[in-house]
Amino acid sequence: MKPIDIACIIDDDPIFVFGIKRIMQLADFCNSFLIFNNGKEALDNLKMLIYAGEELPDVILLDLNMPIMDGWQFLDEFTGIPIDKQITIYVASSSIDPEDTKKAQSYESVSNYIVKPITVENLKAILEDLKAV
Repeated sequence: MKPIDIACIIDDDPIFVFGIKRIMQLADFCNSFLIFNNGKEALDNLKMLIYAGEELPDVILLDLNMPIMDGWQFLDEFTGIPIDKQITIYVASSSIDPEDTKKAQSYESVSNYIVKPITVENLKAILEDLKAV
């Protein structure tokens, strides 16, 4: 299966970020990464890429519980920005609260909710989903 070009990871846990990058490399998931520690940092940088006409990520893995701007706040802001490219967003959280899953599904731009830890199988399923689009 062909890897995607750019994956964006928005998460404040350096251990998760290290691990998911390694798993993405093992799964041949993507060619490069964008890493942001919170929603605000991600929003600011992604806006700059959009306005500059730079290449945007194909997939965003978004944590919910982060400082400064959490995943919900990021979604509220990011989904209001007009973008030409289809960016697939997966909420990647340790929360097993059914309300979080339900809320994530209420966002049209959120493709799925994945409970951490993320496995090679999860990433392969994401690649399959993207291929079907």
